[in-house]
Amino acid sequence: MKQTAKKFMGVAAIVLLSSGVGGFTAYKLLSNQKEASATFNELFQQNPDNFRLAGLSSANAQPVDLTQAAETSVHAVVHIRSTQLGRTQTVRTMPDIFDFFFGDPRGQERQVKTQPRVGFGSGVIISKDGYIVTNNHVVEDADEITVKLNDEREFKGRIIGTDPDTDLALLKIEGDDFPTLPVGDSDALQVGEWVLAVGNPFSLSSTVTAGIVSAKARNIGSSAANGQGATIQSFIQTDAAINQGNSGGALVNARGELVGINAMLYSPTGSYSGYGFAIPTNIMKKVVSDLKQYGAVQRALLGIKGRDFSTELQMSDELVEDIKKQAEELGVTEGVFVAEVLDGGSAAGILQENDVIIKLDGRKIHKFNDLQQILAKHRPGDKVKAVIVRNKKEKEVTLTLKNSQGNTKVVKDRGMEILGAAFKSVSDDLKRQLNLGYGLEVTGVSTGKMKDAGIRKGFIILKVNGKSMKTVEDLEAELRAATQSPEQVLFITGMFPSGKRASYAVDLQQE
Repeated sequence: MKQTAKKFMGVAAIVLLSSGVGGFTAYKLLSNQKEASATFNELFQQNPDNFRLAGLSSANAQPVDLTQAAETSVHAVVHIRSTQLGRTQTVRTMPDIFDFFFGDPRGQERQVKTQPRVGFGSGVIISKDGYIVTNNHVVEDADEITVKLNDEREFKGRIIGTDPDTDLALLKIEGDDFPTLPVGDSDALQVGEWVLAVGNPFSLSSTVTAGIVSAKARNIGSSAANGQGATIQSFIQTDAAINQGNSGGALVNARGELVGINAMLYSPTGSYSGYGFAIPTNIMKKVVSDLKQYGAVQRALLGIKGRDFSTELQMSDELVEDIKKQAEELGVTEGVFVAEVLDGGSAAGILQENDVIIKLDGRKIHKFNDLQQILAKHRPGDKVKAVIVRNKKEKEVTLTLKNSQGNTKVVKDRGMEILGAAFKSVSDDLKRQLNLGYGLEVTGVSTGKMKDAGIRKGFIILKVNGKSMKTVEDLEAELRAATQSPEQVLFITGMFPSGKRASYAVDLQQE
């Protein structure tokens, strides 16, 4: 009995000892964990700069305090209401049997007034004296613009300038000491960095959504929910919710700096599905500066046709293999392949077909979008250095950028741009071949009045409104005169290199 008791006591002692050791170990672990947790919280409470640093550093992704950025930005984001007034239109009704005998067999004419059209969007105040940036499609064709601030004040807005190519517009409201957002460096954004999308879509107050930068220099074509897309596309992609009505609002980093203008969402349904796009501020700054100074964007073009070596888009397997094979033959893996050098452009006489541009302005070129983004920050007359690969060897060249007219002149209005074409004086060789004394050759046609009239590349303009066309300046003079006349029409006569004569009437009136 005593031996049994001793054995029992021994086992109990062992169990108690084990429990004590286990309990002590657990206590220490919990104490350490609690101490560590408390130390972490105390650090952030005692040093608020850590919140700011977490937002600044990509290494310290969590936690990010976005409250200050949100508080700063909501006051600078405004609601924009654009109204297109009703138009009076002449409508001809279908003729009836009595019109054939007693009236006009073409039917009756009557005046019909259309209903006003109202659109909504957002905008960002960028200066204390009331300059506001928004999307071009928010104010396009507007007759009246009303701007409502977050504090409920309302102002009449006026358009300083618009740029459909980047889908940006600059407005102005009268006053001073308006709340603003500091403009940041969009090139410094990193994929994965936290951002806020701030809009004022329903004239209630500014709304804020948060997300990360999903991609940079993104090109999405014209399949956005609003059915429009900018010609120059180098968007910041974010998963912060951007819905209709948020167009023109602010994309803000954790420091409370404006890094993009929210432009569109990409969605098959028209509602948010995780893909939003913003125009980078480093493109916006140049556009805004040009609109303020000249009333039109001074756009520099490289004067090439080309493509990159990306195989990410939907392509046939055969085309993907052809691209990979070509890249291997040229000794490159990325960059922009020069398929054609346009006459009179910035690259004429410097770049050659089959060159590959791998750097421009000191920055690596991965895709064609990278090239677009860099050029969008420059004006005609700027000199840029390009690194190219030619015959598998790298070479540095200097290019003087030109505009669509092949010169470096400042365009102080959108006069020539409305034509949507490029011109040059007819070469001496072509003059001899066609027995011409003068003329302007149409070297390219894009969207614009020339294309609408049916004019094609290669057409030679001889006379405009009865005046001989010897230089591009002659055409500019006639365009200015025509835009100030009641008719606002250019009557163009000329010929094609085949010898075929043709005449066109170019209607300059805005639709």
